[in-house]
Amino acid sequence: MTAIDTPAVPGGPSTDLPAAESGGRPPSRFRALREYLRRPLGVIAGAFLLVVIVATALARVISPYDPLKQDLFHSLALPSATHLLGTDKLGRDVLSRLLWGGQVSLLGLVEALAVAFVIGITLGLVAGYVGRVIDNVISRLTEVVMAIPGIVILLMVYSATNNNQHIGMIVLGVLSAPTLIRVTRGAAQAVREETYVAASRVTGMGRILIMIRHVLPNIWGPIIVNTAVLAAVILGIQGGLNYINLGVNPPNPSWGGMVSEAQQTLSQQPWLIIPSGLLITLVIMSFMLVADALRDTSASNRSRAGSAKAAAQAVSADGDDVPAADEVLLRVRDTSVSFSGLEVVSRVGFDVRPGEALGIVGESGCGKTVTASAILGSLDASAVTSGHVIFEGQELVNAPRKVRAGIRGSGIAYISQDPMVALDPSFSVASQLGELVGRHDHLRGAHRRERVIDLLTQVGLPDPADVARRFPHQLSGGMAQRVSIACALAGRPRLLVADEPTTALDVTIQGEILGLLRRLQQDTGMSIVIITHDLGVVADICDRVVVMYAGQVIEAADAEELFADPSHPYTRALLASNPIVAEAGTKLLSIPGTVPNPADWPHGCRFADRCPLRLDACTEGPIRLELLPAPPTHPDTLDHAARCIRAEELETTNQLAAKKTKEAA
Repeated sequence: MTAIDTPAVPGGPSTDLPAAESGGRPPSRFRALREYLRRPLGVIAGAFLLVVIVATALARVISPYDPLKQDLFHSLALPSATHLLGTDKLGRDVLSRLLWGGQVSLLGLVEALAVAFVIGITLGLVAGYVGRVIDNVISRLTEVVMAIPGIVILLMVYSATNNNQHIGMIVLGVLSAPTLIRVTRGAAQAVREETYVAASRVTGMGRILIMIRHVLPNIWGPIIVNTAVLAAVILGIQGGLNYINLGVNPPNPSWGGMVSEAQQTLSQQPWLIIPSGLLITLVIMSFMLVADALRDTSASNRSRAGSAKAAAQAVSADGDDVPAADEVLLRVRDTSVSFSGLEVVSRVGFDVRPGEALGIVGESGCGKTVTASAILGSLDASAVTSGHVIFEGQELVNAPRKVRAGIRGSGIAYISQDPMVALDPSFSVASQLGELVGRHDHLRGAHRRERVIDLLTQVGLPDPADVARRFPHQLSGGMAQRVSIACALAGRPRLLVADEPTTALDVTIQGEILGLLRRLQQDTGMSIVIITHDLGVVADICDRVVVMYAGQVIEAADAEELFADPSHPYTRALLASNPIVAEAGTKLLSIPGTVPNPADWPHGCRFADRCPLRLDACTEGPIRLELLPAPPTHPDTLDHAARCIRAEELETTNQLAAKKTKEAA
């Protein structure tokens, strides 16, 4: 394991990065299209909608019959070469009526959606960017509109306008606008805090121009996704209105009206309801699938944009002079995580070798768990992860979901700090563990049960058959944690990420769990990453240690060397405040202050405000993570790094103190 920020050495990790991410190829304007085309269901749904739209638009050309032409001698006919989808009770061609009826249905959808789109974006953008009184007024009006029973309003409108389809759809668009208002408002509120928006205000650019040029282009993603969902909803409502002949006057066709006509003859000809009913269902489902694909595409583009931004920063910044490990299972490089534009993890880097136990330590709020979640790809959609996470040569940050799913469990497994959260209270241990065994080993029946018992035995449970029958609430904390570990082992992972695995346990059980992890590592050869704030856990099980503070790696070294020669004031303070090393009768030392909030991170050293050794130079600019000279006792050691301008001075002090202690002894 080697901790770094930006690889800058020949033969280092930069040679392993994809060309597109390392600056070898400029981003394409068709990236969003390529991302969308990677989602087969979205492509199929989009193609189907396109076919339907083109077919209905060309109804006058491709329709085989006049939709109103009756042929009573061939009423309720089944599909044939003459009538491809059959005929209705008056002998009218069903395919022709579907094509012409689609014009009514889709035109109404466009009218309602356009009204909702214009109102929603305009009011939402103004409310989200301007805020204050205007935001309150628009929000209250939105709530009033949402509280009005829409169907009652539509019935009144159709009655007052002599069943006018266009006016009805316009009113439906107004009633649907609050959905887009809320989405646009929320997105605009997040973007208005961005630096480039503030810079535009400083230069004197007007509000309207800022909203159009800087805010709106950056919030299209959620707007388009929710517009697609709203289209499905509006089409369903319109179909229901047409079903009761609102918005269309028989015998003119509409999709909802054709469903109503088919229902009247359901006992005579059941087939008749299938073309119209199935078409409406498929169109609505297609809109939902398109929305789902657009959402995934938008999230992927945000992640890639964050990666490109981080890569650009890495090129312009001075890299940390730290070489990479020769044999690496997991390589984390320049990894940053942001939520709504707020960076909470900054350019974290480290390596994990095969069979190694790595400890990540630091106070609460330092970014340890977020870093682990970024490795696992388990952060929610609001998070933007940039940089590189490479597991066995596979880049994971922007990998497709199938690649991520294939690695989770079988490549990288996870143990949470609260086993009761990881276990479903509705199912027995055998059921939950058996599901994982079935997924990874494809076992069934007796073979699956046998594997479940083997896993429970492997984690040291005394009566595995009895435990398998129990539900999570029937387990003690230690037993639940062992079951959670068994679940993680079901896929035979090469890397196990344990997030504070002993926090919720008493001291005796903590020792047992740590002994179990140590034994499992020896038996299986897997690597372990332990996230903790307990230095006793680190000393007990870890080979190497990464110390994090305020979203950065501030020191990394071999565990034994870190405890003997800490070279960062924060690491020294953590060790000094550990009750295990405190002398009897003396006051336990503590670190003054708290970890700064990500919104208030200092420009220079992030520990400077709490550091007793700070200098003026500590706050002048970012501090690099740099290698320290090898100690005389280990002249070949080149993997101790610290982010402190006084690191070499502290290391020399440690060596002199150790020498004096040895001479005194």
